[in-house]
Amino acid sequence: MLRKGITESFGSAIHALSTAHLTDGVIKRSKRMMLDTLGVGLLGTRTSVFNKVLQYSQSFTSEDRSTVWGKSNLVLPPCLAAFVNGVAVHSMDFDDTWHPATHPSGAVLPALLALAESLPQQPSGLDLLLAFNVGIEVQGRLLRFSREAYNIPERFHPPSVVGVMGSAAASAKLLGLSPTQCLHALAIAASSAGAPLANAATQTKPLHIGNATRRGLEAAQLAQMGLEGNPTILDMDSGLGVYYKDYHPSAMEDSTSSEFKWILESQDVAFKRIPAHLAMHWVVDAAMAARAKLENRVGKFDLDQIKKVTLRVPPSKYIDCPFPSTEHQARHSFQFNACSALLDDNVTVSSYGDDDRNRPALRELLAKVKVETPEGNEPSFDKMYCEAEVETEQGQRFWARCNTFYGHWRKPLSQEDLVQKFRAHASSVLSTEGVDGLIDIVANIEKEKNSSLLGLYLRMTSSQIEQLYRPRKNANCIF
Repeated sequence: MLRKGITESFGSAIHALSTAHLTDGVIKRSKRMMLDTLGVGLLGTRTSVFNKVLQYSQSFTSEDRSTVWGKSNLVLPPCLAAFVNGVAVHSMDFDDTWHPATHPSGAVLPALLALAESLPQQPSGLDLLLAFNVGIEVQGRLLRFSREAYNIPERFHPPSVVGVMGSAAASAKLLGLSPTQCLHALAIAASSAGAPLANAATQTKPLHIGNATRRGLEAAQLAQMGLEGNPTILDMDSGLGVYYKDYHPSAMEDSTSSEFKWILESQDVAFKRIPAHLAMHWVVDAAMAARAKLENRVGKFDLDQIKKVTLRVPPSKYIDCPFPSTEHQARHSFQFNACSALLDDNVTVSSYGDDDRNRPALRELLAKVKVETPEGNEPSFDKMYCEAEVETEQGQRFWARCNTFYGHWRKPLSQEDLVQKFRAHASSVLSTEGVDGLIDIVANIEKEKNSSLLGLYLRMTSSQIEQLYRPRKNANCIF
């Protein structure tokens, strides 16, 4: 028997995986990912970048119409609904993060929900859950083709590379494509992969997720229509290998093999507590711990008495931003997040708004920050640490270090805190019935006969809420 090529093995596995392969652990973890993604996506519908792409997308029409999250009377063609909902998910950099580094859920869930609503026969919740996990699994497999992918990225934003492939795989699964069609869906999607990291910390970064989920869905639909791509796209250095300096692809095990195991089973995701780049969680926790030590010794935190703040962080150019001028730069700034934590003893959604970001006190404290990158502090979400040291005018030093923040896969959020996060975000857009309905549906998704109920609850806004958060001309971000 001839050994399958790598791309062929992926096409076969995507086609062959069934609901019987889902384990209790994978179901539990993926439901948490789905709930968190819906929550941050709903919150993201209040941002300027979401409203810009929504306005653009409303110029297109189609017979098939899918839900725009958090909008009771607004639908779009499925690919564009996936696009705008994907942008919403990443608009505040609040979505989950995996290892090796990527944002796995936002590239997959918006495509699946948009596609599910457009199908003649609505898929069950279990079918949706399977397709979601197929999309997550493919991303995890592709990330393991390169050691470079294990570190904080330097050249390409990972969701734009593996996310579009995960979306294509998930959409192909939900469409019930053949092994060959699944293979071509991946090949087609690969030609939409890749976004430069230079657009991180800008309004364009959320489009990386929106484009990934949209283009993956379109790739699967085109494959269903018979469009073909290179059937060895994953095997080749000139295929997906162009995105990595070291590329060593391997075949995906047959789902009937005893060797097959879901990556999500052994590698959980991180859920964010603040709307910022994941590395900011380490520096925020370290800064708050250093502040607590200072207050225990000398009383309240007094900016006038602070001489210097030293941050010891891993090397990474795109999250080293001394004086951020926009909310998106602030979400990618060790300095900003540490100083916000020191001043306020907390970091919240409003911390990145214009009023908080432009405070004279914050600018004064930022000028006192020094960043060091100690040897051995690796730029990896699995190995990095952050230290914060505050020195007073009197020469006192208060130091703290964070090795693992609460929400990291080594210290996961409790289910209670995850639901609380979702409720806080979703309730800013949806009615109480919509919020409670989504929590219940996701908690029991594997038992739901009709996945379209998710779209129903995602549209349950109140007219008062919609009026309050209607996009304003020239608005930056509505909090």
